[in-house]
Amino acid sequence: MKSYAKYKKGGELLLSDYNHIWTKFVFLDESGTLDNRTQPLFTIGFIKCSEPYYLANKLTYQRTKENFHDELKFNKLSAKNIGFAKFAIDSFFSTRSLNFYSYTLDKEGPYFQSEHTKDHWQAYEDISVRVLKSAIAQNEILIVIADHVSTPKNIRYEVNVKNRINATLSRLSIAGVCRFNSKSNDLLQVTDLIIGAINYDLKHELGFIPVGDQYKLELVQYLKNAIGISSFISGHRDFTFNIFVDKDIKARLEIEKGPSS
Repeated sequence: MKSYAKYKKGGELLLSDYNHIWTKFVFLDESGTLDNRTQPLFTIGFIKCSEPYYLANKLTYQRTKENFHDELKFNKLSAKNIGFAKFAIDSFFSTRSLNFYSYTLDKEGPYFQSEHTKDHWQAYEDISVRVLKSAIAQNEILIVIADHVSTPKNIRYEVNVKNRINATLSRLSIAGVCRFNSKSNDLLQVTDLIIGAINYDLKHELGFIPVGDQYKLELVQYLKNAIGISSFISGHRDFTFNIFVDKDIKARLEIEKGPSS
């Protein structure tokens, strides 16, 4: 039975097939807000890994070495923390068996307007379900750690995301979803840096940020150099990254540039 397990589909796996089941952690965060009309883009993304220890240990050691204890947030980059932010990006790339997924939407685009305008809490849940489902392999069970967001009392995001994905895939694919304050978790902070950079680069390229902040642009370029791309506008996919950018964002850029002469 165990030798056959690696050929099974997700719904056929048993607990006795544990040697062929990957239990992976997901550290999920978002950049932009769905209810703010002044923020045209929304990005949700996450780091997926089987052993968070390796990346977390590098960051903890370096924090102690530098006596650096501030929370890393893309929106709070400055001369004081840009060096450690770059170290965090380097640590991500030097750690094996990490994957990153993200999905960026144009809130003013036809797709978002037709699918996600009635209730921004429901939209956040729907987008989370979509991007998480895209990242689950047949032999994986995910444990989702999401950044804490204050919600109305009736919002059951953690319960609904788990139940909806498991029901859709007809198996245990999400073991659980739990929210943590990102101040307490370095991997959530690294996720924040990456999705913040993606969202910022897209807004800058679309002209929503005419000048740009020195340190944010510096980290954006640092990340793009590390990945080996010049822009996020077309997304990017390789062994580590799956960065999806909604087609409405690309269409907006083409409209703003106008026809070629």
